[in-house]
Amino acid sequence: MTGAWPIVALGLCAGLAAGCAEGPRFVQLDERGGTVVYPLKKDRDSVHASPFRAEALTMIEAHCDGPYLITRDGETASQARNTGRDADDPVTVRRYWGMRFSCKERQPSPAR
Repeated sequence: MTGAWPIVALGLCAGLAAGCAEGPRFVQLDERGGTVVYPLKKDRDSVHASPFRAEALTMIEAHCDGPYLITRDGETASQARNTGRDADDPVTVRRYWGMRFSCKERQPSPAR
């Protein structure tokens, strides 16, 4: 995936300003699907092995009440924050991964 997601970036900034907890969270949601983001950890070799990813997928499955399709998967806009009081103090950059998803319609069970 190239570039950051503008809609996700807006939701991410709003969530960060509200003092969100670490872990996955929905930044856009409706009955047909949405977008979930989670922080990337520096010490992880793969975003696919992240416990936050597993939790995000569980959240998606619960929201869709079953099957879903990931339609976009990649790094979103980063959030930079000054960690001190002065302009010369170090800046911390937090990276986030996002997944846009669509809920699939459940097919009726075949008659027996």
